[in-house]
Amino acid sequence: MKIFKTVIMGIIILMLSPFFLQAQILDPVKFEISSIPEEVKAGEVFTIKVNASIEGDWHLYSILNAEDAGPFPTEFSAKSGNFIISGETKESDADIEYDPNFDAELGWHSSFATFSIPAAVKVDKQGKQNLDVEVYYQVCDDRMCLPPKSKSIIASVTVTGVAESPAKGTEAGSSAESEESSAAYEEAGMAEEGIFSFIWIALLAGFAALLTPCVFPMIPLTVSYFSKNTDQKKGIFNALLFGVSIVVTFTVLGILLAAVFGVSGAQNFASNPWVNLFIAAVLVGFAFSLLGMYELQLPHQLTNWLNRKSNESGGIAGILFMALTISAVSFSCTAPFVGGVFAATTGGEWFYPIIGMVGFSAAFASPFVIFAMFPQWMEALPKSGSWMNIVKVLLGFIELAAAVKFISNVDLVWEWGLVSRPFAISTWIAIFILTTLYLIGIYSLKHEQKPESISTGRLLISIPFLLFSFYLIPGLLGSNLGVWDSFLPPKQATDVSVVASIAAMGGASSDSNDEGWSDDYEVSREIAKSEGKAVFIDFTGYTCTNCRQMETNIFPLEEVKAKFDEMVLVKLYTDGGANAQENQQFQFKLTGNVALPTYAIVDPVSGKVIEQLLGWTPEEEFVAFLDRGLRKFNSR
Repeated sequence: MKIFKTVIMGIIILMLSPFFLQAQILDPVKFEISSIPEEVKAGEVFTIKVNASIEGDWHLYSILNAEDAGPFPTEFSAKSGNFIISGETKESDADIEYDPNFDAELGWHSSFATFSIPAAVKVDKQGKQNLDVEVYYQVCDDRMCLPPKSKSIIASVTVTGVAESPAKGTEAGSSAESEESSAAYEEAGMAEEGIFSFIWIALLAGFAALLTPCVFPMIPLTVSYFSKNTDQKKGIFNALLFGVSIVVTFTVLGILLAAVFGVSGAQNFASNPWVNLFIAAVLVGFAFSLLGMYELQLPHQLTNWLNRKSNESGGIAGILFMALTISAVSFSCTAPFVGGVFAATTGGEWFYPIIGMVGFSAAFASPFVIFAMFPQWMEALPKSGSWMNIVKVLLGFIELAAAVKFISNVDLVWEWGLVSRPFAISTWIAIFILTTLYLIGIYSLKHEQKPESISTGRLLISIPFLLFSFYLIPGLLGSNLGVWDSFLPPKQATDVSVVASIAAMGGASSDSNDEGWSDDYEVSREIAKSEGKAVFIDFTGYTCTNCRQMETNIFPLEEVKAKFDEMVLVKLYTDGGANAQENQQFQFKLTGNVALPTYAIVDPVSGKVIEQLLGWTPEEEFVAFLDRGLRKFNSR
């Protein structure tokens, strides 16, 4: 029992340690209310004291730093509409030191800071009130900075009566100020949405891997190993330990990947053309494996050794070796899916590989655990057969299509001009037409016999692939393809071909995504000064999927275009091209982050950011962001 507890605790610590590390790195500042009156009068100004605890070598920037000094100064605002910030916030003494990140003398707090915030509850509020104070801040150390972040701090007071002379802005109905303050630091929520989408990809990949011929038949074989145990409780424990062991095996891969590329290298890793070329090669290699051209296998000496150890060892050791054996033997079918999950990690943070492997392996291990716990359910499983090979082939075609995106990334960064948008769409159409013809039995692959008749299931599955091929055809004529445009190269003025000529004759749009945009910030700034307009900067990337989705589905909307007409537009690529490094440094200095996409509305006179937004954003939120920026610029 002592050994069991030690093993389980080791597994738990191994799996959770990356998430502890993530919490420490991504959120090194904790804010808490240290002092607030128990009772106040509506309209009366009182003080909310907030303590900030700063971990490690990180430092929090002073509220007194100028906005154009580089980093974002700490700022407090009223997020809820039941109170206002009434006066200037004060802070404990800040250190004034040279900051190598911004090459300037700046004020910051290390380890600990105290802030005193003057507040007043609105006169129409009585009884207990929860005040949502929002703090907007940025932290750096000597080597790097984290993106600016907003956080809510909840304070509670009891309102008894109304002050004789209420503070300005607390009158009934005066909510515009607090709404403006709250809106000023509204975030897109990209990270949350992105991570949940990524988890779904990982889970689906794990479940899909179960349907392959080298995995599915192993489920009953594995269950028979556990069903020999007559002790039901011990059998359940063994099954759970077996599942956790599989999860740990795959998760270690994610931990190693995260350790290699780290926090600061994630963005550059995602956009590196060599990395994209490697991923494309891996996807193509795995696709050909799934299509039956060859089989990926680990050395038989390794799999035989693991299998022998699982039979020789008893108890926990035997279960662990068996889990390793399952992982090794199933490698030829799971490797393509693991590769697909790793490919998806290039659109996320450094910890995505860990989460991806946890999701993939949890889904992959689930039937082994469930059927080991309840062997009688095995009778309900469909028998293995040709249907599993069909699933394997379909996934091979899909991985070929996915490889096109990574090849186009390389083409864009290195400016080959070979993989244009029409070429990529044509390749997709060819792949999915071939998929359709395979499903309806027009041809077969070398490792299988041509079907004598086509089942209803195969016919039904072929219909979506055929319809998608027809759906892509308007894209050859210059039309938008909705969400799929984010996986294709952007429209270019050089996309000249027969279909482009036909599109021009038919009146279809073939405008480049860069038409009407400048790539020179300083020149655009001078133009904006002379025309009395704000500057809109799109920090984008050739390899950025969310950038493509915004530029093809949000930017062309009439309401967005009307707002763009009031600004001078600048598009700066930070992951490729002659000025990529310079543009990335400018983005960091201006916005405090290097995330893509980042949108900034800038005052051309002062060069200060009026409003900024990160990540993919729905239409309503993006229009609201543009409205806020223009309203603030015009009010100046």
